[in-house]
Amino acid sequence: MSMYFHLRAVPPSALRNSATWFQRLFEDDWDTVRERIGRHREEVLDKLYGDVERLYCGIPPNHAPEGPRTQVVLGGGPVFHTDPALPPFLLLTASQVGRVAEFLKGADFDDLWRHSRIRLLRPYGAPDAEPEVRGLFAATHRDLTAFYAQTAAYGDAVVKWLLV
Repeated sequence: MSMYFHLRAVPPSALRNSATWFQRLFEDDWDTVRERIGRHREEVLDKLYGDVERLYCGIPPNHAPEGPRTQVVLGGGPVFHTDPALPPFLLLTASQVGRVAEFLKGADFDDLWRHSRIRLLRPYGAPDAEPEVRGLFAATHRDLTAFYAQTAAYGDAVVKWLLV
């Protein structure tokens, strides 16, 4: 089973606070989305999105306080799906996106890695896997930083959804 966590940028003027509209947003292909809302930016995290969340939010007992770092991956206000068996959509407003972008711009990946390294490496077992695993998290951090920076520059909101 493949699970992906999708983040899509949406101009506030095109945004509809409707689960049905959000469902269409994620069912449509990139060209249709671009045609409907005027542009398209998306970030997709694979089934390890929870580990990426752990990179930003910290590990017990050092959870980050509510704020930009807790909104990078799984943050946002819930908009419940019409099918209660499916996870809710998450919505970050344009102002929240701006705060997340600023957080990511100022975040030191080495510091983030240092605080979550042991927990993030645990599923991969072998100590010699660290350079590759660290590289994957560093690339994801760069991609998310670029996604949020561009989205904030446009003044857009972000809609998120876990697709199975």
